[in-house]
Formats: sequence, structure tokens, C-alpha cells
Amino acid sequence: MGKGFETLDGVYEIFFVAFLIIMAIMVMLCLIRAILGPKVADRIVATNMMGSMIMVIIAALTIVLGEGYLADICLIYAMISFLAVIVLTKVYTGVYLKKKMEEEKNGDN
Repeated sequence: MGKGFETLDGVYEIFFVAFLIIMAIMVMLCLIRAILGPKVADRIVATNMMGSMIMVIIAALTIVLGEGYLADICLIYAMISFLAVIVLTKVYTGVYLKKKMEEEKNGDN
């Protein structure tokens, strides 16, 4: 009976390792989108997606390693990632509005 649980643990470990590798590849693809993205909005979305995927990776590592403190790190990372996206969006909105006002001012003259 104990042998079946060992086999199941091995299957779970293989599953989590494959999952972590796939997530790492997806984070790299999002990093490429954040660097190349033709618009600032694409870069902001890619940054937000990278933050979300890293939170999922940390949560999976919490389960694989059995370390409870990683869940706390995941929550802290979630708050920091959220604030980073809000700040980036605020800066982008300010730059966009400033550019739009300058275009309107130049168009009126």
C-alpha cells in the first residue's frame, strides 16, 4: 500500500517540474513581449502577466518544497506587482495626456 503513494508522489513531482519549466518559458516569452512590444500598453500588460506568472511559480514551489514561508513571499510579491502596474499605468496615462494636450495646443495655432 505504501508503494502506491510513493509512485503518486513521483508523478506529482514530475508534473510540478514540467509545470515549472513551462511557466519559466512563458515568463521568458512575456519578457520578450515587454521588451519588443510595439506600444507602451503592450509592455504594461506583459509586465503584469509576468508578475502573475511569477506568483503562480512561487505558489507551486510552496507546494513542491513544502515551505510555508514561500506563500507569504507570494502575497508580498502580489502586492508589489500590483503597485508596480498601477504606477506604470499612471505614468503612461500622464505622458499620454500631456502629449495629447500638446497636440491640441499646436493644432489650435
